[in-house]
Amino acid sequence: MRSVCIVGVKAELGAGTRGASLGFDAVRIASLSKNKSFFQQYPCYEALVSNEALFYDTPYKFAKYIDYILKNQVEICEQIHWYLQKDYFPFIISGDHSSASATIAGIKKTFPDKTLGVIWIDAHADLHSPFTTPSGNMHGMPIAMALAEDNLSQQVNEVNASTIFYWEKLKNLGIKGAKFSPNHLVYVAVRDTEPQEDAFIAQNKIRNYTVEEIRRRSVEVVVREILDEKLADCDLIYISFDVDSMDSSISIGTGTPVAGGLSVNEAKEINTLLVQDMRVCAWEMVEINPLLDTKGNKMAEVAFEVLENTIFQSLVSGSYEKSEVTSLSV
Repeated sequence: MRSVCIVGVKAELGAGTRGASLGFDAVRIASLSKNKSFFQQYPCYEALVSNEALFYDTPYKFAKYIDYILKNQVEICEQIHWYLQKDYFPFIISGDHSSASATIAGIKKTFPDKTLGVIWIDAHADLHSPFTTPSGNMHGMPIAMALAEDNLSQQVNEVNASTIFYWEKLKNLGIKGAKFSPNHLVYVAVRDTEPQEDAFIAQNKIRNYTVEEIRRRSVEVVVREILDEKLADCDLIYISFDVDSMDSSISIGTGTPVAGGLSVNEAKEINTLLVQDMRVCAWEMVEINPLLDTKGNKMAEVAFEVLENTIFQSLVSGSYEKSEVTSLSV
């Protein structure tokens, strides 16, 4: 039986606005008024990442801070690999979404012969590469990193050799090449994409369950279809939950809120139903930015509700168990 642990990843080099690195602490503060003992109930560890590069200019126009992001991702990959080897189920609270590719790399390093499925609950597809990005912000690139995908048929940028050098390193993090197949990628609530991403999604027939479809068909029906049909051939599943998948009236404290998203209850129900599948090996929540929250710490409070509910339901289902609270080290 796998044991639950919580991992904080204070990464924000990939974001276009500052403050995502504070998300983990904001969620812990939110727990004080909602469930004060929550973070005492599980082994809790903070990944060793650095954001010092933000105090310097980056020469990488189409992949900002890619050299330092690589250093952070090597560390994150190794730590996720360690937890999984120890038979932990990591619930990860990350800063910007670029770190998700390192989590995926850590999973594949641990289970190189297993077929991995990815459920990406997000307002954005995060499929850009340095060759296609309109912003150069790498939180829009984790899926492309994990797929080892340049999307050159949609190239709009001329990328220099040093950027390509680091990009290749990121694509081959953990194990060489793609960590999963586009056939085993499922989007949930994605609604803000660029033409380059749309072309790749259409070419690879990647399924996106829109908010409208989820409401029309019901959360339970959609989740069952994802698990029993779309990812039926997968041995393992990774879930990535970006808080901007929720409606912009809810996801105020995040870098790129988008209207027309999930409600809090829908986010809770989707995550709790998904995580009860025994193939799920890691769950990650990202992009909580208290510096952008105009309602105090409201975004983190909502995020904590989703986290608490998801962990609780995973324990109730019998999929995982509480472990003895000890200090984790790698």
